[in-house]
Amino acid sequence: MGYPISTRRATRAAGTHAYLRFHQPRPRFAARRSRKDEPLVGNLIELERTTKGYDGADTRALGPLTLTVEAGEALAVTGPSGSGKSTLLNLIAGLDKPTSGTVTVAGRRIERLGEQALARYRRERIGMVFQFFNLLDDLTVADNVLLPAQLAGMPRAKAAARTSELLETLGIERYAHAYPGRLSGGERQRVAIARALVNRPALLLADEPTGALDTASGQDVRELLVELHRGGQTIVLVTHDLALAEACASRTVHLVDGHVASDQRAELTR
Repeated sequence: MGYPISTRRATRAAGTHAYLRFHQPRPRFAARRSRKDEPLVGNLIELERTTKGYDGADTRALGPLTLTVEAGEALAVTGPSGSGKSTLLNLIAGLDKPTSGTVTVAGRRIERLGEQALARYRRERIGMVFQFFNLLDDLTVADNVLLPAQLAGMPRAKAAARTSELLETLGIERYAHAYPGRLSGGERQRVAIARALVNRPALLLADEPTGALDTASGQDVRELLVELHRGGQTIVLVTHDLALAEACASRTVHLVDGHVASDQRAELTR
């Protein structure tokens, strides 16, 4: 496919972007072979009496909260601003550590991991979709999708093939050599979703994935998330959009003041 980019260029381009907090550069020595391709059954995520507080805050941002998410489930987390939705997502992603309690993902106690292990966990297990895309504007669409695969050490030919497959599946292959600034919001979010999926993550985390989109583009992304879930992808999405939650989720948890106010399951008939 011919999209490889140098690690030096990728690191320089990403230095000022939040995305690289999610996928830090590889450690000096290659990680041992991952078991991430083994099928996952049962609970993929388990939080046990988990709390998160911040210095100087009078109240906790979250918890105590006990929550499980099964492999293959699509969970929507709703609630007003300040209810703990983003805090929950950050704990699952390993971007924050809990004040107390445990966070277990795919059998690993995330709060016990060091920074290098957390970076490897995010590369191998997690795909993240951000509200404002967090694409790297000076990289082409294809290079944006390739970046996490390169950081994870995927062979170039395999990474290029996977990138081509995703761009075609998501209907954006014609933009492979274009830059993100030339795309619409919906197209950029499709690129962000392709990037999140390039390493075949066990878990897709989506933070307000339609929040910055117009109605038509939001509908396109909604339908894409539905198709991903139908294909067996485990999804946790944070949203204020109740229509998005209803369309995409097999289960909706509503948070208020850091606690679960309701937990409802839905039969998907779509």
